[in-house]
Amino acid sequence: MTCCSIDPNLNLIDLDQDMTGFRKFISAWLYADGELTFVVDPGPSHSIEFLIKTLKDLNIKKIDYILLTHIHIDHAGGAGRLLEAFPMAEVICHEKGIPHMVSPQKLWQGSLKVLGKIAEGYGEIIPVPQEKIRFADKIDTPSGIIQVVETPGHAIHHFSYLFKDYLFAGEVAGVIHKTENNLYARPATPPVFKQDISLSSLETVATLDFEGLCCGHYGYHENPKSILLSACEQLRLWVDVVKDELKQGEDGSIQRIIDSLLKKDELFRGVINLDDDIRQREDYFIKNSIKGMIQFVKEQTAS
Repeated sequence: MTCCSIDPNLNLIDLDQDMTGFRKFISAWLYADGELTFVVDPGPSHSIEFLIKTLKDLNIKKIDYILLTHIHIDHAGGAGRLLEAFPMAEVICHEKGIPHMVSPQKLWQGSLKVLGKIAEGYGEIIPVPQEKIRFADKIDTPSGIIQVVETPGHAIHHFSYLFKDYLFAGEVAGVIHKTENNLYARPATPPVFKQDISLSSLETVATLDFEGLCCGHYGYHENPKSILLSACEQLRLWVDVVKDELKQGEDGSIQRIIDSLLKKDELFRGVINLDDDIRQREDYFIKNSIKGMIQFVKEQTAS
């Protein structure tokens, strides 16, 4: 696990997991300027002890806010444990996610059902006390306003956070991975996926004024408008490919869709440049994303 300084006030903290290929995949973001300290998406409970140690190594004595882009286990599962170490912090979350963070049993069971052994590897979700979590549409701080932007798509309760020149975007743009030659990118569209909602969120954040895109999966990107617009094009292409392939029948449809995408989507084709273990991880999530799109297309066709 590593910590990477983006600028004097901003750090990306890798949250590698003890599972094959789960490196350079999950990150927490730390902003600290002397007057304001916040962490975006502290990650699953499995890696919280490492996050706490890293924060202490960076001489972080107090956190003002723990900002959750959404409550999925890999982004928010360890928030309650981080709060135990930094009890003065407030957790900011979409109002639809608050009950699930306070009483996470249903969220934990849903994570186990969808992710199975991956959820077990992430670790059980730690509850957040009711009095420590709230919804906000903006946060006034001594260092400026943190603008809270609703960006549903990957999840109905998804937020992005705009602060100064940074957009902390969670999974609004899917998954992005820098390879030796270029980028690998794919949508993150698990069920329930709604294309129009996802596109609207991408288009909304593309109009905002910022210079750096801070992704949950993964990394910091200095050409944010290009990445966001490419994510829009990629979503449309994937839905079109799914529609075309389903017309041929469902036998082997997921593999046919993947084969077609490798021919038609240059960003997705970057998967061939990933290290073997990371590609093994991606094989699972690629199929999960395609399943979400298949469900969407079927529902659209039925209506």
